[in-house]
Amino acid sequence: MGIGRIGKHLLHHHWWVRRYFPRSVLDAIERAIRAGEATHSGQVRFVVEGALDGAPLFRDQPARERALDIFSQLRIWDTEHNNGVLIYLLLADRNVEIIADRGIDAKVGAAGWEKICREMETDFRAARFESGVIKGIEAVSRQLAAHFPGRGGGPNELPDAPVVM
Repeated sequence: MGIGRIGKHLLHHHWWVRRYFPRSVLDAIERAIRAGEATHSGQVRFVVEGALDGAPLFRDQPARERALDIFSQLRIWDTEHNNGVLIYLLLADRNVEIIADRGIDAKVGAAGWEKICREMETDFRAARFESGVIKGIEAVSRQLAAHFPGRGGGPNELPDAPVVM
């Protein structure tokens, strides 16, 4: 566990999230998720966490491991067609992780998700958080539409609103 990472996480309080993700940006993200889900039967969730604290920080929990925990906590794995996708941003590290349920992950694979993450991180390094997230949601939605087309009036199994932790 590096002292630099601990310091960065201790300094990135919730106000950092509010700075980059005010209500207007969160609303735009929710609209992007809703628009994407109109083209496929998958379920997309976006979670932004300002910084790790407590046990996750002092265990030096990697962003990927944290994203897996959140994927489970939010029950994204519990969709009818196993096609839920979590886009997780750990703001203090500017690290994006995409965790996909087995139905869609088998079709896209780690390399496909990694490419979307790196493109989002490029926008984040330039402080373009809203556009980075929306581009990421659109890219995930294209993958879901290709493999799980149109909801056809089916239920929206998970909330579209972004989660701020």
